[in-house]
This record gives sequence, C-alpha cells and structure tokens, in this order.
Amino acid sequence: MVDDGFVNASSNGNGNQESPRKTKDINKKKKKKKRGGSKKKMTVEQTLASKSVSEWVYLDRKLVADDFDFGVHKTVMMRREDKVVFELHTHSKFSDGFLSPSKLVERAHGNGVKVLALTDHDTMSGIPEATEAARRFGIKIIPGVEISTMFSPRNPEAEEPVHILAYYSSGGPTRSDELEKFLANIRDGRYLRAKDMILKLNKLKLPLKWEHVTRITGKGVAPGRLHVARAMVEAGYVENLKQAFARYLYDGGPAYSTGNEPLVEEAVQLICETGGVAVLAHPWALKNPVAIIQRLKDAGLHGMEVYRSDGKLAVYSDLADAYGLLKLGGSDYHGKGGNSESELGSVNLPVIALHDFLKVARPIWYGAIKDIFERYAAEPSDSNLARITKFGGAKILKGNSPMSCGKDLIDRCLSLWLTTEERQTAEFEAIKIKLACVAINQGAGLAFL
Repeated sequence: MVDDGFVNASSNGNGNQESPRKTKDINKKKKKKKRGGSKKKMTVEQTLASKSVSEWVYLDRKLVADDFDFGVHKTVMMRREDKVVFELHTHSKFSDGFLSPSKLVERAHGNGVKVLALTDHDTMSGIPEATEAARRFGIKIIPGVEISTMFSPRNPEAEEPVHILAYYSSGGPTRSDELEKFLANIRDGRYLRAKDMILKLNKLKLPLKWEHVTRITGKGVAPGRLHVARAMVEAGYVENLKQAFARYLYDGGPAYSTGNEPLVEEAVQLICETGGVAVLAHPWALKNPVAIIQRLKDAGLHGMEVYRSDGKLAVYSDLADAYGLLKLGGSDYHGKGGNSESELGSVNLPVIALHDFLKVARPIWYGAIKDIFERYAAEPSDSNLARITKFGGAKILKGNSPMSCGKDLIDRCLSLWLTTEERQTAEFEAIKIKLACVAINQGAGLAFL
C-alpha cells in the first residue's frame, strides 16, 4: 500500500516527481498563507481599545528606543499575536486555593498572563506576596477579593448565597480598616460554618474531624467548603471533590451551612465606598439571577461575569446589556488539577471588554489613590505610610533611588499606578506640596509588609 502523505509530498498532480527543495518551499508558503489567513484584521475600535489597554498594562515598564519617533513618545501597541491576557478570578492558599500566591503568579506567567487579579475568599492577605512575586515575572497585579454574601428577598425560601468580586487599584482600598473589619467578620463566620458542616456530616454517619479540616486549611486561614471536601476525600468518605459537593455540600445540601454572610447589597455598597469595582461572580450558579442583578444594579454593581473558558454565555451577556453592566470573566482557578478546572488565563476576554473595564475602573481607582495620599498628607504617620505601601511596598520603597520626602514617595507611586495625564493634575500637585516637607521612614513602611 502506498503512503498517500509521501506521494502528496513528492509528486505533482500528474505523477511527475518534484525536487524535495521545491516541495519544501511550496509547503512553507501554504503554512504561511494558512496562518495569515486565519486572523481577522482588527477594527479601528479594537485598535484604539488595544492601545489604551496596553498603555495601562505597561505603565511601570521602562521605555525603549523604538517607542520614540522624532523625540515624541508613542504608546507601545499590542500586536494581535502579543495579546495581553487578563486573569480576573483566582484563589491561593490564603483561602481555598492549592497554591501559594507566589506559585500562582509563577504558573500564570507560564501561561502567558500579563494581568492577574488575586481574588481570595474574604481576605486580601495574599496580595503582598503576589505583588512581590509579580515583580520577578513582569506581571501586573490587581488587588482583589471575592466576598461571600447572602441575597435575602421577602420570600425566605428564595434566599441564596451570592459572591461578589471586588477589584482595587495598586494602592488598595480606601478606608482599608473598615473593609478589613467587614471581611474579618465574614471569616469568623466561616469557622462556625465549617464546624456546623462537620456536625451535620457526623450526623450522616461520616465521622469527619475538625482537626483534619484545620490541618488542610493551614494556620490563620478561614475554612471553606473546599477544605471540608478535601478532608472528606482524604478520609475516604467520597471518591473526589465533585462527589463531596454533589452529595453533601452543594447549596442547600444535607451538610450545607451558612455563616456570617452580610447582605449582598451591603457588600456592593462597601466596595464602591472603598474605591473598588464590584462584579457579580458566576451568575450561572444562581437560582434567580435576574432578581439579584436588578437589586445589585441599584446598589452600585459595575459588572458581571459573562465569559468562561468555554466562551461567552449569551443569556448572561444579554442580561449585562439589559442592565448596563460590564462583561467580564475569569477562570476561578484554585489549582485543584484535573479536567474539571479551567486553567489560568484560559478565559478569552475581548479587548473591547477589557477597555470597557478599565474605562470604568481607572477613574474609580484614581479617586481611591488620591484619597489615600490625601489621608497621608493630612496625617503622615507610619501607619498611613504602611497603607500606601501594603500591596506594592517592596517595589515602591526599594526603588533605584532613595526617597527623602513624601513628594518622592508620591512621584514613585504615581509613576507606577497612573498615566502621565492622570498624575499631572492640580489635585496631586497640591498633595505633593504638602508632602514636600514630610520625611519618609522607609524602615517603618517595610516593617508593615
């Protein structure tokens, strides 16, 4: 029997032999044509959106010679093949993820992610480690958190848990103490909730131990359902995590329990008040998404997850359009492994969606950064300095040049966090004047990291 592949590669359609070199050249041309033909040319709108997104992503990168044309700076534009990948929904060991923030960042880098939001459940404790690791890999970190809440309509039977993602500027939230108190109360409820789940499992003849769950969570980490599920797998009560949820831990399941979850409207309002962008997480998991979205839109909700690794969900995209919400998405990566989990960076967010996100987020983050510096200018204490440097302190305080006063601090921060146009405003110039005479205690700032 003749190998068809061999015949096709070495003869023309008439059966005449062709030289290997000529055949190789023809194949090269075909491959090149195929690659080029598979791409669609970017529209003007996409090109402008790409330019804007690129400008923000690479704020803290040094300019190279190619970026200048006759002495005029040009923003580096993303080529289509160099598309910037945003990953907006991830978890680390600081909540129910399997990886440390450093390992999460390293994996994201390996997957080509350029912008990573760490959104652990009810805590932002992993952000400093993620930010420090991101320096080594050239990744931009968006400080985030996924807040556990409850939707409580008039009908008690329609009550259900809702998760809200919050995205903050590189300077973090304003009124951070208030937000941390809010999150700490939810975390305290997680301990009570996990104990109640274990009690229910025990009544179902599954003698799971509290010590087993806390050993998995680690010191200082509030337990979640995934931790309980992992303990059940290790104890041999279920075959895998999916079975643990399907049989016992699903919303309303025989071992399900609630904690100290606040009303979802309260969480959205607090996110808005502390300089964050509020986004509804995985609406496809909700029983009554329309009623929830209606209420949250009135509370200040900015967007909702619409994109997943398997594409855009049309029904939720239509809901976002109907209520004027941003269309976002992320992998919800935990590091569990296996085919049931989407990989980091696997959600394809269109450049228009990213541009719309930043168009809403950047004015909010600008106001938050301004508020943080105004508080420091009014009271230049070590604790207020620590609030500025909390999420990116090492990068700020360990820069190439020493800082002698508050003006040096604000110049360095703003060059990393804002565009030239955003930072050259009368508001920030006024803050710089106030901080010109304020000495910087860099040791104190690093001590809080």
